[in-house]
Formats: sequence, structure tokens, C-alpha cells
Amino acid sequence: MAAVRRIHRCLGACTQSSQRAATPRRPLLTAPHHAAAVRAASPLQVRTFALSACRLRNTDDFGTGFTEEEEEEEDDEELIDDSEVEELFEQQAGIGEGQQRVFIVHPDVKWGSRKQYLTTAELMMAEAVGLVNTLDSWRVVDKIILSTKTPEKKRIFGKGNFQSLTEKIRQTAGITAVFVNVERLSPLSERELEEAWGVKVFDRYSVVLHIFRCNARTKEAKLQISLAEIPLLRSRLKNEIANLDQQGGGSRYIGGSGETLLEVQQRLLKEREMKIRAALEKLRKKRHLLRSQRKHKEFPTVSVLGYTNCGKTTLIKALTGDSGLQPRNQLFATLDVTVHAGQLPSHMTVLYVDTIGFLSQLPHQLIDSFSATLEDIKYSDLLVHVRDISHPETVNQKVNVLNVLKNLQVPDRLMSSMIEVHNKIDLIDNYQLTEPNTLPISALEERGLDELKKAVEDVIVNSTGKHILDLKVHLSSPQLSWLYKQATVQDVQVNADEGSAVVKVIISTAAYGRYKKLFTGRYDPHDQCPSTVM
Repeated sequence: MAAVRRIHRCLGACTQSSQRAATPRRPLLTAPHHAAAVRAASPLQVRTFALSACRLRNTDDFGTGFTEEEEEEEDDEELIDDSEVEELFEQQAGIGEGQQRVFIVHPDVKWGSRKQYLTTAELMMAEAVGLVNTLDSWRVVDKIILSTKTPEKKRIFGKGNFQSLTEKIRQTAGITAVFVNVERLSPLSERELEEAWGVKVFDRYSVVLHIFRCNARTKEAKLQISLAEIPLLRSRLKNEIANLDQQGGGSRYIGGSGETLLEVQQRLLKEREMKIRAALEKLRKKRHLLRSQRKHKEFPTVSVLGYTNCGKTTLIKALTGDSGLQPRNQLFATLDVTVHAGQLPSHMTVLYVDTIGFLSQLPHQLIDSFSATLEDIKYSDLLVHVRDISHPETVNQKVNVLNVLKNLQVPDRLMSSMIEVHNKIDLIDNYQLTEPNTLPISALEERGLDELKKAVEDVIVNSTGKHILDLKVHLSSPQLSWLYKQATVQDVQVNADEGSAVVKVIISTAAYGRYKKLFTGRYDPHDQCPSTVM
């Protein structure tokens, strides 16, 4: 019953936050017997992970730019109180306390739908090691690649391989956890493996989610992570209740309420999930409003995307000269959308959007939690796909990125105009471009950026319906200053004798319509030269 007496810490805190809020909120437990149920049960403590363990090896902050929250004006009414977000964020489905000494097991699937055809077991193991090494207080003690023909079984491996693996794990001193390098373990498999090995068992979902937790800075990122942890809380709740059932005390009804302990906890989790989703939906609507404001100001947006650690942030820093950006050689260093202004060769201003990195075998539940963030990709004017061309799995990484974009239902117009960039060519001796319609660059050494900016400009001008025009203006009129504010002025050829100038501009159809409405007929029409679309 020790586990039962720990229930309130993780789930009941939602009720406490309701009582502490300045404005009245509907309590999560509304009936007296529900309150009695929680008092009698006191919640299941899902093993929490000390926040001090979340310090990453590189303590540089995120790039400045401006996040969606930073670019908005102050609201009279907060969407959700900061203290509530922090409380939800602290109610984590933690994956261990303090330091972790990890044994990594990679199941090498020999055939079937789960076999990886575009990569190797060795490269998948290297990525798993990289995930563990991203965390400050974690280190890999040992690792093994083990073949399997039955990845769908609860123990993953056949009887002989599982027995030899169990012996190896038990004989390795100091292990505190085993990382099984699969997308997601079922609650039954997780419990079975933990009982066999005597230590905590993680999968890619839980490890990646924990890296996300350590990188979260903004309110939205913390809410998204709290939402993504709900499946972990549910699976561990089932495991704990199953253990209680084996002890003969897990299924009894609580306080005469007619609800079992499992039903009470599932209901609390559901209410917590609904609360988080409601807050994220409000933030999504605000993000949509911000996008509309940017469109109204006619700033084209370019989403820079790619596999995690491909060099997106380094590239944006090189394109914009934003000294506040601090790129990190680290998986998932960027979680929050940041927007950075840069100029193209024509002096047109564009907004580069830094997005979260992608990863192979990233469960859909995790992607869904960040769908509001990734939604920015769908509303861009252009996508720039950055590839780490020096990585041995660059082809597999490209496939994974394209699959995620397909799942996000990115419009065909964006997919067809997407610019593919081969980054980190400085790491390859005698690099030769072997793929057509791609641009080789080194963001770190700022090589190939002029060609990239020109390609971005060509697509932007074409996709946004902008026009390149020559307009004759009077220097004594406000025409020139208006064009500087509302369009991109590329060149001004002054005729001092006439007091006029021919101005080469990039201007949208809407802005040009406003220009004609304001100035046509107010000055001698013979002084206007024909506008030419270039």
C-alpha cells in the first residue's frame, strides 16, 4: 500500500492549483466522495526526476530572436497563470532521480515491417548513445546490439537471447537504467523488463521527452511537454495498479464512490489533459493572430527545418547576423519557435523561423504534442530543408524529415518549392555536389550563403506575388518615403534637373494598389514612367 499512499503528489495538485487561483475555477474533484477518494488514495507518485539533473552540458541560453510570446503585446488577461504552468510542468512523468548510468540495448530487427532498411544497427546505436550523452548527469556504461525476429513480443527477444541479455545486464556493475532503443514500449513490456532486470527501463519516447523537458524555456514548450507526458503517466499508472492487484488491494472501491482507484486516477489524468489542451488551443489562436499580423505587414516567412543538430540555428545566425543566437552542438537544442529578421540581396526583409528538429522513430504522440509549434511550417512562404551532409545517415535523415512533413500535411506548393541545403561541407574533404537542385554551404564558415540568399529571393518573389517595378517619383512629394516604408527599394536614379527619380522597387500587389490610389492623379501623369514588371 506504500505506492497507493503516494497518489496526490502528481495528479491531485491540479485541484490545489484551482483553489489557489485568483479567479474562481471549477475544481477537478467536485463531489464529496471524489475528495474522499483522493484523501483515501493519496496519488500515485510517478517517479519524479530532480530538476537539478536537467542541466545540460552546454549552459548557453537559447537564441534571442523573438519568440511568439516575446513578439506579442501584453494582454489584460493571462491565458493560463505562470504558476499553474510551472505546477503542471513539475508534475512530471519523470524517468529517474539524479544521475543515470545507462546500459543501451538496440534490437536489430531482421525482417518485417519494423526492420530499418535505410540505416544500420550500428548507426542507430550511435544515435542512441548521442541521446544519452545529451543529458548532463547521464552516461553510457555499456551497450549491445542484439538480433531479434520477434520485436512485437513483450520481451522483444527470443528466449535464448533474452536470457543471455539478462545475465549481461545483471553482471554489469553500477547500472541504474536500461535504454531499449525502440520507439515505444507497451506498459506490459516495460513492467516485464523492469521485473526481469531489476532497474528502470526507458524507450526513445521517454528519453527524447526528457531531453525536451531539460530544454523547455517558454510557457508553450512546458505545456506541450506536460501534454506529451500524459501517455507515460497512463502507462505507469497501469503498471502500479497491476502491482497492487497482484497484492490483492488494487481494485477495491474508494470511499464508497463506486470508482476504483484506477478509475479515479484515469479521470484525474483526463481532466489534466483537457486543461493543458485548452491552454494550448488558446496559445495556438494567439499564434495564428501573430501570423496574421506578420502577413499584414507583408514580411515573407521562411521556415528553416531539418533533422536535429543539422545546423539550422547556425545557418539562421549566419543569414541574419543575429549575435544573440547561440547555436549548440546538441540534439534538440531548439524547442520554441523563434523568428529572426534578415535581408535578401534586394534589401527585402524576410523572417527566418527556427523550428524544432526532427528525429527518426519519433512517435506520433510526441509530434502531436508539438503540432501547434510545427503549424508555423504550413503557413510559411518558403521552406528551407537543411541537411547535415557530413552525417553518415544523411539520406535516412532526409527521408524522416520528408515523412514528418507529409504527416503534417504540408501544402504541395511548399513541398515543390522547398530549397534543399547541404550544410557542413567544411567537414568533407573535396566535397562534390552529387544531387541536383541542392545548394552546398557551410553555415559555420559562411560559405555559399550568397547563392542561398539569391535562391530564397527568387522563390519568395515568385511565391508571394510580388513585382519588381520601376516607378518615377517627384522628389518633392512623399512618394519616395512611402515606398521606403511600404516596399523594398532596390535602387534610386535621381534626375536633379527634373527634381524626380526612377525608383526600382519590389512591391506586393496590394501595396502597389495603395500606391496608385494615393498618388495617381495628384501629380502630372506625364511625369510618371511606365511601370515594368521584371
